[in-house]
Amino acid sequence: MPPTGRREVNTPRVRAPQLKGRGWLNTNGQELSLADLRGKIVLLDFWTFCCINCLHVLDELRPLEDKYSDVLVTIGVHSPKFEHEKDPDALAQAVERYGVDHPVLDDPDLNMWQQYAAKAWPTLTVVDPEGYVVANMAGEGHAEGLSRLIDELVQVHTAKGTLRTSAGFHAVQNSDLTLLRFPGKALALPDGHFLVSDSTHQSVVELDGDNETLVRRFGTGKRGRKDGTEPEFSEPGGLCLLPPHTAEIAGYDVVVADTVNHLLRGLNLTTGEVTTVAGSGRQWRGTVDFEAHDSLVLDLSSPWDVAWYDDRVVIAMAGIHQLWWFDPIKRTAGMYAGTTVEALRDGPLHEVWMAQPSGLSVSPDQRKLWIADSESSAVRWIENGEMHTAAGQGLFDFGHVDGPADQALLQHPLGVLALADGSVLVADTYNGAVRRIADNRVSTVVDGLAEPSDLVLSADGDIVVVESGAHRLVRLGAGTLAAAGIDVTGVRHRTERPPTMLAAGAVELDLIFTPAPGQKLDESFGPSTRLEVSASPPELLLEGAGVTQSLRRRLILSKDIAAGVLQVTAQAATCDIDAEFPACHLTRQDWGVPIRVTGDGAVRLPLILRGMDAEAADGE
Repeated sequence: MPPTGRREVNTPRVRAPQLKGRGWLNTNGQELSLADLRGKIVLLDFWTFCCINCLHVLDELRPLEDKYSDVLVTIGVHSPKFEHEKDPDALAQAVERYGVDHPVLDDPDLNMWQQYAAKAWPTLTVVDPEGYVVANMAGEGHAEGLSRLIDELVQVHTAKGTLRTSAGFHAVQNSDLTLLRFPGKALALPDGHFLVSDSTHQSVVELDGDNETLVRRFGTGKRGRKDGTEPEFSEPGGLCLLPPHTAEIAGYDVVVADTVNHLLRGLNLTTGEVTTVAGSGRQWRGTVDFEAHDSLVLDLSSPWDVAWYDDRVVIAMAGIHQLWWFDPIKRTAGMYAGTTVEALRDGPLHEVWMAQPSGLSVSPDQRKLWIADSESSAVRWIENGEMHTAAGQGLFDFGHVDGPADQALLQHPLGVLALADGSVLVADTYNGAVRRIADNRVSTVVDGLAEPSDLVLSADGDIVVVESGAHRLVRLGAGTLAAAGIDVTGVRHRTERPPTMLAAGAVELDLIFTPAPGQKLDESFGPSTRLEVSASPPELLLEGAGVTQSLRRRLILSKDIAAGVLQVTAQAATCDIDAEFPACHLTRQDWGVPIRVTGDGAVRLPLILRGMDAEAADGE
């Protein structure tokens, strides 16, 4: 939170106020005092766990705490902004969630905040070994300055004989072996499974359709940024499934917002391989520009969520209060909306103000991008190049109030889900509720949840909540949805095609391809044709799934599955005939064929892959 980047050195010798609060965490029950810490350099970190800048500082301090472990004691003074953050249990969970292993003083009424004259989250105060305040620093980005100051204090107080060296405090990590630990976001896969960012376990998890059974885990569990089939993450967040054609070209299926690494990672669901696709690994501290840049050179800042909108991946860049974009095919990225000013202002995308955007959802008709703008406790949307606010009033206006949208209040929402009936569901995180925005009104669908952080629509039409504080995914019951007036199906604005009647058992899939006039199949760079087949549900197809070069395939359909969809992708490579400089062409088509399995159905499924003439191909 602003302001950032300011250090004030105190010239008068000011005795540090005594440390008092509601209680301590990470001290094994011990209450610390400055008298106990005499002889140590003490770094007080005034923070609140909602604040992205505070989370950045936690990560900036880790190397300093390791380097100076024998002379430095860091104490987090938790001075909350939101009502929910005053809950001691919520604070204890946040300390575990974000891997805080130094002592934390609970300051729910901001008494320490006021005594140390803090003005912004975060604020850092340095106390020397004799108990005097020697520096105050507001904001983030002070690691280098702190290192120089600590070196100076070590030198001075070693010479004076007032420095005491000993081992520092190290908290015992929670040993609760839940399958998920503070999951952040989830993605419903076409096969009915769920992909979940298991944030505190530093991994991405695939769950079965029951949203409980582990299918596989991507990640070693170790915090890091290693690529490959044994990848490392650092508090991964949002997940975005790429369109099939884009995924095939890019070489991966899912984009993962690797939040604390300041990276985007690509996950190939077939091989399990993870690659870095955007971000240098450095935190962005540049100037605002809306140009395209090489995605691997560009610095990012705490990407929290990702969604496919406007023919690219849009990124909720929580760390700098903006939206960015990423093109997986061109491998470029850049700014999409926001000026980095942390506030609430609507208008053209390059002029808007945002406040820690943390959740994204695209409307089923693809026209609107909905945003959970968490620090302003607002829900906003983008349409036709402009941003609008559906509910929310500002950085310090929050609560749990239903009613007209311009009067309703939320509390730090982290997730949104746009439904086909035109309404939007909100993971109202710090209210522990799912809220609904419809017809310019806000209502509560269900409450009593433990920090819900995301909502997804499953392949079978259920609404699933990521209940982060309870370490699980839960489904909203049909009765809850009906009572709230939610129509999950809604109006989908698409043409429904009659199903193709096919027989159970053997069916011949025949792709008919004729090159355009003046072209021939080209095998200069390998096989000229490619056919990929899958089914939804997967059990529909007993044989015939996968990739081959032949455009003819024998399928075996299950007699136990009455209906489903065959997904077929075919492509053919051709080149010009009798041309001095022959051009190469790639013809590609995707089909989603709804079928019904019947006793008198057809045993052959012909599909036509049309070759384009050179002019049409060059124009695509």
